[in-house]
Amino acid sequence: MPGIREGAVHLEKRAGRFARSQAVLVASGILALASMLFVPPSDAYLDYIDVRVLCILFCFMAVVAGMSGCRTFDVLAQRILSGRRGIGALCLLLTALPFVCSMFITNDVALIAFVPFAILVLGMAGRRDLVIPVVVLQTVAANLGSMVLPFGNPQNIFICSTYNLGIVDFLVLMAPLAALSFVIVAILSLRAGSDVVHVEFEEMRTIENSRFLAVLSVLFVLCIAAVLRLVPYWAVLVLTVCCIGLMRPRTLLAVDYGLLLTFVFLFVFTGNLSHIGSVESVIQGLMGEQPFLASLGLSQIISNVPAAVMLSGFTDNWQALLLGVDVGGLGTPIASMASIISLRLYMQTEGADTRRYLVHFTGANVLLLAALIPVSLLML
Repeated sequence: MPGIREGAVHLEKRAGRFARSQAVLVASGILALASMLFVPPSDAYLDYIDVRVLCILFCFMAVVAGMSGCRTFDVLAQRILSGRRGIGALCLLLTALPFVCSMFITNDVALIAFVPFAILVLGMAGRRDLVIPVVVLQTVAANLGSMVLPFGNPQNIFICSTYNLGIVDFLVLMAPLAALSFVIVAILSLRAGSDVVHVEFEEMRTIENSRFLAVLSVLFVLCIAAVLRLVPYWAVLVLTVCCIGLMRPRTLLAVDYGLLLTFVFLFVFTGNLSHIGSVESVIQGLMGEQPFLASLGLSQIISNVPAAVMLSGFTDNWQALLLGVDVGGLGTPIASMASIISLRLYMQTEGADTRRYLVHFTGANVLLLAALIPVSLLML
């Protein structure tokens, strides 16, 4: 009996850790199951799932995981951050890295790559007092930078696929807002001061397996072409799986399959919602009156990726939906799952002060929302 009890306790702890680490996956699974009570499973479920989006997301995640394994982002960060400069300039660089890189490698990956570097570099510079404000600004910067391009984050990929958007239309809408965002984030970064600091790494990293990285770079370009519908997505999927599977198969294990499964659950949930008359009428009413504010508000509660999938079936106004879920990545910590990643990385540091972090996080997000919501409404 004691052995059974210990096993049950161990299983309960593991289940708790999984639920906390995959909160959106668990929530979306529960929503999908609940919706099945109203709309029983049938062949129609197959029409809910956007296979194209899932395949493109998989390819991007596999390629970026491979690039990370080649130390690409470590080398980039070390080359840019080494040397002597003012502390304000250093904070600006630490913030600009995730802003720019998130356009291409998604906000989640950018923060996983550069938040630990920020903590390390500020420690080297003797300015650990700046860890919280810099990590908060990195988080905001990654969420804002990722909205610039159609492949910067999962909701952009989904919306581009759903509404068949071209890159010109996308950039015309998002680039001005991103430029304003960067100016605000840069001003906040430079407030750190002008004291000169020196950063020197004990060991400079080098690229591992440059041949594999060259193949990944070609695959990355093909992924972008697939998003823009210049090449068939299935061809890119086959090439990605074959090339990575032959050259470094363990890279395929680093793909976030939880995110892919989350999308499947959300497709089922939103597909079923469209068959429940009372729910459909409520959501259509919200999206008919204020689609931007409805998208932004729902993102605060269930995160912006689920909000994009859920609301896309109830509006043709892709501009309002796109702005709503991208700007809606600001606000609460769960508005964008990338924000949770930063918080977890910070909490692993010695002497972490979660309360102080959340105060800074809330202040920065409220400030950016106050600036971007009126601009977004004017643009619409």
